Amino acid sequence: MQRRDFLKMAGLCAGSAAGFRSFRTLAATAQPAEKRRPNVVFILADDLGYGDLGCYGQKKIRTPNIDKIATGGMRFTECYSGNPVCAPSRCTLMTGYHTGHAQVRDNKQVGGEEGWTLGSTTGGQWPLAEGTFTVARLFKKAGYVTGAFGKWGLGRVGTTGDPQKQGFDHFFGYICQRQAHTYYPNHLWRDGEIFWIGENKDGAERAYSLDLIAQEALKFVKANRDKPFFLYVPFTIPHVALQVPEDSLAEYKDQWPDPPYDGKRGYVAHPHPRACYAAMVTRMDKYVGQITALLKELGLEENTLVIFSSDNGPTYAGGSDAGFFESAGPLHGLKGSVWDGGIRVPFVARWPGRIKAGSESDQIAAFWDFLPTCAELLEVRPPDGLDGISILPTLLGRRERQKQHEYLYWELNGQQAARMGNWKAVRLKPVQKIQLFNLKTDTGEKIDVADQHPDIVARIEEIFIKGRTESEVFPLRQPKPAKK
Repeated sequence: MQRRDFLKMAGLCAGSAAGFRSFRTLAATAQPAEKRRPNVVFILADDLGYGDLGCYGQKKIRTPNIDKIATGGMRFTECYSGNPVCAPSRCTLMTGYHTGHAQVRDNKQVGGEEGWTLGSTTGGQWPLAEGTFTVARLFKKAGYVTGAFGKWGLGRVGTTGDPQKQGFDHFFGYICQRQAHTYYPNHLWRDGEIFWIGENKDGAERAYSLDLIAQEALKFVKANRDKPFFLYVPFTIPHVALQVPEDSLAEYKDQWPDPPYDGKRGYVAHPHPRACYAAMVTRMDKYVGQITALLKELGLEENTLVIFSSDNGPTYAGGSDAGFFESAGPLHGLKGSVWDGGIRVPFVARWPGRIKAGSESDQIAAFWDFLPTCAELLEVRPPDGLDGISILPTLLGRRERQKQHEYLYWELNGQQAARMGNWKAVRLKPVQKIQLFNLKTDTGEKIDVADQHPDIVARIEEIFIKGRTESEVFPLRQPKPAKK
């Protein structure tokens, strides 16, 4: 079946079929099963900014455990998420395609809309297509046990996007990312079944959802200590709503004055929004510490690659105060924008004995590099036609072997951005003029130099046109309303 014919049948965007065709060829290239391969743990924060961690300059919020991953391994300074919002960013991470070719290019709700504060049991987002080659399938084909614990957002249970139909043996957490707007839901999902929280379905005695999710991730590690495993932990912190147990809130409650409530924050206004935000991040850091401590306790630390990152930049909503915490660091823009503040993210990796402790890299990398990196780690051939490249040479200190991107590309609801070397171009609407910035001298994207470099702008404009394929589900140019 040809690419175009398949995609028409699936009702999805072009660009993903090459990965599907290559799936069948992986088995022949895998290493012998008797050779123990490294475990891989990828921990993903939700709406955590480039400047929200101590190892990236944060002064107000304590993140000692994540900082230890950086000091014991490598800190990337120019790593980018897949997109400025949740679902498409996770799609690029799972599939190796940027959002000019990815199946999911925006947050699109499918299924139940009612009662989303607690979470409809039929709610979910636009699903990955059947047969999609995901990083979880890569690991499963290589004999790994795979588990995801946290927020999925790529298809509800029963659809083709169900995580257990996309390569994961086990899943626990939020299937629908709209449900994840509360940390006290009346249910989560476990391996395709509803997991009711509390004594009854009304949610009595509900637990803090992230406590449960962290516990399940730890159980997964313990249960599979003697097997190679891929553990994906997409936490929902610090995405709004601002909610945290009192024991964590107490750590920050009296440190800063609370801003006056302006009535525009949405969700349930927290009486101590700044303290709550900081406490959420620190509580997540403790979960990270529990995972890394368990790996050490079980003797798995030196055979495990641990990565921590965030799905996009910091939010502006729900009472979060990105300005107060300087959550975007020196970068311009927030979540939802293709400015660097919306897409450049913290990325730290630790693998004792393999990644040099205390190292730093300015390698230009993006989420769609994760799948090819894992493929090289497992010594298997990745699918043809991916947008990503392996950054394993950089992680292992072999920069002379590191391939480079010709460019990085993002799109979201009319916005386009591309990075080509130190050049970063942004077009906020398809009909607007392209703006150009030299990130080497202008990290904050303040000085538009497009008029001085027409040749660079012409190349970027070509990328904006030819570096993507149109999606029927997520069109770049939004359809015009019908005339009345």
